[in-house]
Amino acid sequence: METQRRHPPVYSFEFFPPKTPEGAEKLRRVRERLAALGPRFFSVTFGAGGSTRERTFETVTEIQRESGIEAAPHLSCIEATRQSVQAILRRYREEGIRHIVALRGDLPSGSGSGGPRDFRYAADLVAFIREETGDHFFIEVAAYPEVHPQARGAREDLLHFRDKVAAGANGAITQYFFNADAYFRFVDECEALGLDLPIVPGIMPITNHSQLARFSDACGAEIPRWIRKRLEGYGDDRESIRAFGVEVVTDLCRRLLEAGAPGLHFYTLNQAAPSLAIWENLGLARPDAAAGRQAGPA
Repeated sequence: METQRRHPPVYSFEFFPPKTPEGAEKLRRVRERLAALGPRFFSVTFGAGGSTRERTFETVTEIQRESGIEAAPHLSCIEATRQSVQAILRRYREEGIRHIVALRGDLPSGSGSGGPRDFRYAADLVAFIREETGDHFFIEVAAYPEVHPQARGAREDLLHFRDKVAAGANGAITQYFFNADAYFRFVDECEALGLDLPIVPGIMPITNHSQLARFSDACGAEIPRWIRKRLEGYGDDRESIRAFGVEVVTDLCRRLLEAGAPGLHFYTLNQAAPSLAIWENLGLARPDAAAGRQAGPA
C-alpha cells in the first residue's frame, strides 16, 4: 500500500443516465446535494453495448456545464467501432471534457458475442484514446480486487490490468467489495509488478438486500456470509437494512482510508442519502475540488 499513500485522496460519485424527465430532475437534486461535498468528479455510466450513449452524453454535458464539478463519462468498447469512438471523443473534447472512464463493458442481454469487435479489451480502447487524443484525457480504468467474473484466474486478471496501465491509464477505480483484505492484496500485487497509479476503492452503499445480491452475483463481488445473514434477518425492514449498511460500509471505508487508499468512489445508484450518511460518519471534510488529480496536461 506504500505507493497508494503517495497519491492525494480523490473522492467521487457515480450516476447512471436517467430514463425519464422525472428521473433527470431527481438526479439534479441528488447532484446538488453531493456537489456540496466538493468531490473531484462525477462519473456517468454507459449501458450494456452502448445502449445509453446519447443519454450518457446529455447527462455528462449537463453536469459539466451546470454543477461546477468535473464530469467523467464511461466509454465502453463493446459494439464500438473506431469511427464511433473517434466521433464521441471529438464531441467530448468540444464540450471541454477532460476525464474518461474506459471500460470493456457488458454485452447486451441476448446479444451473444456482440457486434463490432474493433476493441477486444479495455486496454485496446485505452491505447486508441491515447493514439487519437494524446494526453488530453485523464483515463480511468476498472480494477477487480476479487477477480473479474469472466477471467480464467487471478493472475490472468492482474495481467489484463497491467496491460491497461501500459496502454496509458492514469488511474483506476475498483469494482465494489466488502472485504478490505481483497483490495489490500490486489494493491500489493500491483506494486510487485511495478504499477504506480492511484487505485481508488469503489464503494457500494447497502440499501436493498435483493438488489445488492443481484448486482453482486452479476459482477462477481462477494457479500460475506455474515453480512448476507444479517440482511436476510432484517427481512423487509428497510430502515434497519439502511442503518446496518451505513455502519458496515463506514467501517470498510475507514479501514481503507487508514491503510492509505487514495480516496473513495461511491456508486450512488442516483441516491444522495446513503453516500452522505457514510461521508458524515467518516467525518470527511469538504476537499478542495480543484485539488487532487489533474485531468490532462497542465
